[in-house]
Amino acid sequence: MSVPVDRNRDEGEARESAVRSLAELPKAHLHLHFTGSMRHATLLELAERDGHHLPDALVEDWPPTLSAADEKGWFRFQRLYDVARSVLRTEDDVRRLVHEAAEDDRRDGGRWLEIQVDPSGYAAKFGGITAFTDLVLDAVREASRDVGIGMAVVIAANRTRHPMDARTLARLAAQYADRGVVGFGLSNDERRGSTRDFAPAFRIAERAGLLLDPHGGELLGPESIRVCVEDLHAQRLGHGVRAAEDPDLLDLIVSRGIALEVCPVSNVALGVYTDLSSVPLPDLMAAGATIALGADDPLLFGSQLAGQYATMRAAHDLTDTQLADLARSSFQASRAPETDKQRWLGEIDEWLGRMAP
Repeated sequence: MSVPVDRNRDEGEARESAVRSLAELPKAHLHLHFTGSMRHATLLELAERDGHHLPDALVEDWPPTLSAADEKGWFRFQRLYDVARSVLRTEDDVRRLVHEAAEDDRRDGGRWLEIQVDPSGYAAKFGGITAFTDLVLDAVREASRDVGIGMAVVIAANRTRHPMDARTLARLAAQYADRGVVGFGLSNDERRGSTRDFAPAFRIAERAGLLLDPHGGELLGPESIRVCVEDLHAQRLGHGVRAAEDPDLLDLIVSRGIALEVCPVSNVALGVYTDLSSVPLPDLMAAGATIALGADDPLLFGSQLAGQYATMRAAHDLTDTQLADLARSSFQASRAPETDKQRWLGEIDEWLGRMAP
């Protein structure tokens, strides 16, 4: 597949691309994990409040050096994630996290945010999965109103837990299908367990009309994606970037309109690719894939939403027109209301039409 970059663009366009603000480009954020959205400063403050000792990787060595190329690397990543989760102790902590995530996205040009959460990770501390889901949805409503950004929730099951737990979460998500929950996902290390075993949970979510959004095609290759597509009936793929390794699979994804939530910085940090220029975004774009760039876990990777666009602009010499197309794709892949989508798409045209100084 050819790389959709115009190597002969004139100097004027190159100068514009270098200065037009990506933080002002309207965009949707579709791949952001709840705990991983926490600000680093908030993590430090809450840990100090409660006398929590944080590992060096979350203090002076932040952002941590991570790799998930083997089980030991993923264990280290998950351990840091669990440490971060542990500092959230009160309802106000949860509300603060959601509010700050909304503020960070708004600052980066975000107009719509779908934040992904596994309620079972907080159930013991906050009165069960239903009580915690109620709290998160209330916090989302407050943050959306106060910050001025559209927000919704994707409830995600954990691959390392039993598939019956996933069915419980799918039923929970279905109960909130018209009250702020828009999708059902499956996260954690895709090398663990059998993805096919989670198909019954996804059927529950599918019957409720929820977006089906499993992680796949990050730590494992195209075959992992095929299982998500064929067995889980994925409508969006968390990551999915390794579809570029199988042209036939990529054609199938494009023909079915399955969106890819590409997270370049985390892909490199976890060792999926050696550097940002190796992330095959241009190949995915050339194939006509619907793509939404995402930050994944800014707390652990040190990069927010606009940073994903900036790194891909630099790594692949993308033009502003191509960056605007990526932003359009993010809205098209979202579960935002159609009237809002149209307004935001118009704002992208306005951004692209501005003359750079």
